[in-house]
Amino acid sequence: MNDTHHGRHVLVLPDRDAAEEVAEALTERFGVTEEPQLVRDALAGEDDAEDAQWLVVVEDPDSSYDAAGLAALAGEYDGWRETE
Repeated sequence: MNDTHHGRHVLVLPDRDAAEEVAEALTERFGVTEEPQLVRDALAGEDDAEDAQWLVVVEDPDSSYDAAGLAALAGEYDGWRETE
């Protein structure tokens, strides 16, 4: 079976501040060496930029980061780990 979601984790956060804090915590808690990508994700049909979610994309080619731990970290900031 070819599992395509290994290699990348996407954490969904409610705002930019939370996304930046999570990105910083990833280095401290999980030893992430490659800087995570922060991506603004406007909700479908939303015109107000304040309603945008932020995604923190963590590359994990060796599948070495704990998915449950990443989900728990996102949860601390009212976010979640996206499951594809």
